[in-house]
Amino acid sequence: MICFRWLAVVVCSLASTLPAIAGVHYSGEVFAELPSRPSGFLVDHRALRAAGYERPDGLPSPLRDDYLAAAVRLEKHTKTRALSADERADLGAVYIRLGKPDKAVNLLAPAARKFPEHFRIAANLGTAFQLIGDLERASSFLEEAVRLAPAKWKPFEQAHLKLVQLRLKDPRPAKGGPTSVDDLFGVKYIGESGEAEAGKLAAAQSKKLPADAVALIQQLALWLPADARLLWQLGELFNAHADVRSAAACLDGCVTEFALASPALRKRRQLYRSAADELAKKPDHEKHRGTLKVKSARPLVKAFDESLLPAIQNDKPNVLPWPVLSATSVNAKGQPTFAKYLEQLDGKTVTLTGFMQPVKDELAFSAFLLLEYPVGCWFCETPDPTGLISVELKAGITAEFRKGLVKVTGRLVLNRDDPESYLFQLKDARIGEAD
Repeated sequence: MICFRWLAVVVCSLASTLPAIAGVHYSGEVFAELPSRPSGFLVDHRALRAAGYERPDGLPSPLRDDYLAAAVRLEKHTKTRALSADERADLGAVYIRLGKPDKAVNLLAPAARKFPEHFRIAANLGTAFQLIGDLERASSFLEEAVRLAPAKWKPFEQAHLKLVQLRLKDPRPAKGGPTSVDDLFGVKYIGESGEAEAGKLAAAQSKKLPADAVALIQQLALWLPADARLLWQLGELFNAHADVRSAAACLDGCVTEFALASPALRKRRQLYRSAADELAKKPDHEKHRGTLKVKSARPLVKAFDESLLPAIQNDKPNVLPWPVLSATSVNAKGQPTFAKYLEQLDGKTVTLTGFMQPVKDELAFSAFLLLEYPVGCWFCETPDPTGLISVELKAGITAEFRKGLVKVTGRLVLNRDDPESYLFQLKDARIGEAD
């Protein structure tokens, strides 16, 4: 069983944080030190990507709502006064996060002329031009961002500039998507055999990888969450660190979420997925976690704005977004602090979607865990305690394991005093397919 004492360690690891440092500069975003744990990174990467468009299922998106509220607030100021340079940089970044890079260009281009020495404006404008496909002007403004960047952030700016310059040389994507990753490090992701190998990278290639390669690509992917090629490269880096499970998860996303059809990608995905599945069968999982030394559990630290969540209903199920659960913190004594909104939901009927994780090896069961994201191996990819909820079905009801998202509705119970049990429970629950 996962007790929530362990979460205190995670919270402490997030104590050293930094604002968004390049690519997309918004003062309302705070990131933990990179690299982040792969499973936590993939959750936040997916959330940032989802913030860029309206959810087709109509469910609330707290992160998108935050960006929308920030845009409304800043746009309101423009009716009474001119925005400051920092405010313009923020509004441009928010437009980018909302999937509106054209609006960001229209705002930031004149701002760059008025404030030519403003680092965040230059970096945001370079990213906006990249996203609308104008790589030449993107490169020009990213060169300015490199020039203006504080010394500690220059490597990140330089990596972004190099990415755009590489794509300038080959701007048209191949049929079915890219056929290789961006050559940011001069590395061929192959083993000693000269071909891709699960969990291995040839020694000559490994020597070329900079120590901060994963941190660089994670940050690029957080600025550009809709860029599948960066996710592919991150998977190759995880594989180079002998973490085939995370490598497989990244390449799974490239295929299932981005619909990349490159034969080279799909071949590697099959290789890494097969290796990950084989490792899951072995008893000593601790030896297969990989060599990557992470500095945080998840990259995105900033909590959402609770005032933007829908009003709580007493007479019908309330949709419970996962970020409301993940906002829970636990002190050194193992005592949890829940978001006020979550406290108000305690004892009420809620509904949420997630992935089933059986707790017993049975074909039919009356209790299971619901996860924010699926895991391939429970022992190696144990999710954060705030990323799962214990579900107990109504008396006399059993269920069989289902792949994919499922919708679960039940009475929410918060655990305030038992550190050996789960933080969140759903009682008298029922299952329905996710919309």
